Amino acid sequence: MFPIRDHNPSGRVPYVTYMLMAANIGIFFSTWDLHGDTRALYNFYANWALVPAFVSEGTGYTGFLSSMFLHGGLAHLGGNMLFLFIFGDNVEDEMGHGPYLMFYLACGIGAGLAQYLSDPTSTIPTVGASGAIAGVMGGYLLLFPKARIDILVILIIIFRIIPLPAWIVLALWFGMQLFGGFGSPAGAGGIAYWAHAGGFAIGVALTLPLWLRLGGPLFWQRTHGHPPHPVARYANSTTRIPRIPRR
Repeated sequence: MFPIRDHNPSGRVPYVTYMLMAANIGIFFSTWDLHGDTRALYNFYANWALVPAFVSEGTGYTGFLSSMFLHGGLAHLGGNMLFLFIFGDNVEDEMGHGPYLMFYLACGIGAGLAQYLSDPTSTIPTVGASGAIAGVMGGYLLLFPKARIDILVILIIIFRIIPLPAWIVLALWFGMQLFGGFGSPAGAGGIAYWAHAGGFAIGVALTLPLWLRLGGPLFWQRTHGHPPHPVARYANSTTRIPRIPRR
């Protein structure tokens, strides 16, 4: 199960979100040939990914920034860009283009720091925009806790789209990151759970001043936690396959 869209249209074109998506996609495909050469990919990651052991040795600091524009595969890239597309436009709409860009980069760097602190001696490269995007999700939770998120649920051959409030979707996601972080041994590869959890928490913290300027609890009371504008509605498509009556 994963989110596919929200019912929260933005009031202006999210230029920064589109720019970030284009940068991530462009960098990934510009390094496509490296993914077929393990040695070349490792050397590339040694220079541009976040490697905690290098930071502990006093080098590799650029990885805190550059790593958030690198991805390990198409599924990794696609999943991150989907989440950025769903949640980024509304947070950018509320913050403004320039502050949103600074917010995104700060969340990404903070997420990298959280991952580093989880195991400063790790030699496993960390790549991906998910820490920064987790920060965007944290900001979205604070600003639009009851916005409707459509979740695609796949059970073998059964496909269902279920709308859920954002606070349920994002709280469950955050809980899964904490569970994965505490349940994974230090130095284990795979998902950077602490980058996700750290980025999310930093996103909430950095959005807090905006939320307070909007009124804080009064903002929630005024909007009832919903987006402060009409929601988007999607028509349910029907199949064109004719029904054959049984005899």
